[in-house]
Amino acid sequence: MSYLGENFSKELSSNATGTRIHQYIKKETGCHDPYLNQKKEGNDIALSLMPKVREILKKDNSLEAYVKIAIVGNILDFGTFHLGTDFDAMIFEGLEKELKINRIDEFEEALRKYDSVLYLVDNTGEIVFDKLLIEKIKEYDVDVTVAVKEMPILNDACMEEALEVGLDEVATLITTGSDSVGVVESMISDEFKEILLNSPFVISKGMGNFEGLTEMNFKGQDVFVLLCTKCPAISKELGIDEGSHVLTTL
Repeated sequence: MSYLGENFSKELSSNATGTRIHQYIKKETGCHDPYLNQKKEGNDIALSLMPKVREILKKDNSLEAYVKIAIVGNILDFGTFHLGTDFDAMIFEGLEKELKINRIDEFEEALRKYDSVLYLVDNTGEIVFDKLLIEKIKEYDVDVTVAVKEMPILNDACMEEALEVGLDEVATLITTGSDSVGVVESMISDEFKEILLNSPFVISKGMGNFEGLTEMNFKGQDVFVLLCTKCPAISKELGIDEGSHVLTTL
């Protein structure tokens, strides 16, 4: 709390503040990956659900079904316990939900328009469901580049977890060059920033990435956001109820 009192500023984004808090915790505890066990658990939970999820997709092979499954994966977040921890039930209940904001037609139009996409992933566990959506995207002859975190932060996916679930089988893997919460323009590497700002088609998963991207300028780029609203601030920003599932654009 003393650290927050000394370093908090109204000019800082929530992403930057959160990043500095977690970097401080890592430094003071000497633990570079405090959420390691939760990250492994997230992947294990998601992988255990794959047979059931694939059965669902046999009945509905539409692009929207894959998008909904990828968004439902965003529930696998150990930082939002107020939404519950029965992830099995939450995921299958989530698949029954309609998208509160649904830009599926624009999304499919982008898939037909572009030959490549930059995909910003979020949490471990969730990336198992992202893989399904990426497989569907590749049916549109779109090459996919997936960006993971360079170093551990919260339960976000790093290269190790991406390789663990086989994301390298369906996409080219790169890192953001940082351990920021979501995307923080001042913290990501120059190399990744150039890739991000020069990618005409971007898919962003999760609230942290959404918050960070809204602080940046994407001129002429198609940026799609897939998330579950897990806090009042993001829900208010999007004008929808907390716990809603969203496919929208910046």
